[in-house]
Amino acid sequence: MTADRGRFLTVEGTEGAGKSSNIDFIRRSLEGRGIEVVLTREPGGTPLAEEIRNLLLSPRDERVCDDAELLLVFAARAQHLAQLIKPALARGAWVLCDRFTDATFAYQGGGRGIDPARIAVLEELVQGTLRPDCTFLLDLPVELGLARARARSAPDRFEQEKQAFFERIRRCYLERAAAEPDRFAVIDAAVTLDEVQRQIAGRLERLLESADE
Repeated sequence: MTADRGRFLTVEGTEGAGKSSNIDFIRRSLEGRGIEVVLTREPGGTPLAEEIRNLLLSPRDERVCDDAELLLVFAARAQHLAQLIKPALARGAWVLCDRFTDATFAYQGGGRGIDPARIAVLEELVQGTLRPDCTFLLDLPVELGLARARARSAPDRFEQEKQAFFERIRRCYLERAAAEPDRFAVIDAAVTLDEVQRQIAGRLERLLESADE
C-alpha cells in the first residue's frame, strides 16, 4: 500500500438498503489489510455538522424550503471536509463515508426536484476537485427498502416522504452510476447479506490492487 494520499470511499443507497451492516464489513475488510480507516457519515462527522444533521432530520411543523435544506447539507459538508475528511486523506488514511454528494444529487435533486446544475455549483464551491475514489451503491426496490426501514425505527423527516419520492431518488442514483461506471460499484442489495458482501468484496479487491500499483 502506498503511503501517499488515502482513498475516499462512499456508500450510498435509499432507505433500508443495509448501509450500516455493509459499511462495517468494508471497514473490517480494510483494517484486516492493515489500513487505517476513518469511518464517518453525512450529514455529520463533526460536532457542528452533527448539529446540522439534527436540524435536517428532525420532523417539524414548519416546512423546510428546498433551498434551505440544500444549503444546510452543503454547510455540514464544508465543515466535514475541512475538519475530518481532508486531514485524514492527507495523512494516508482511507475515509469510509456513509453518503456524500451523490446523496445530495439524489435526494435534493431527484427527490426534491432541484436543478442538478445548481447542486453542481455548490459541489464545486465546497469540494473543489475532491470526489470519491469509489462509491458503493446499494440498490434495491424502493418498496422493499421502505418496509425494512419502517420495521427498524420511527421514520425521520425524510423517511416520512411518499414512495414516489424514493422512486425518483433511486432513479437518480442509477443514472449517476451509469454515467460514471468506473467510480460506482452498483451492488444488488435485495439478495442475502452474504451475497451482498461477496459483491462488495470483489470490488474492494480490485480497489486494493489498484492502490498497490
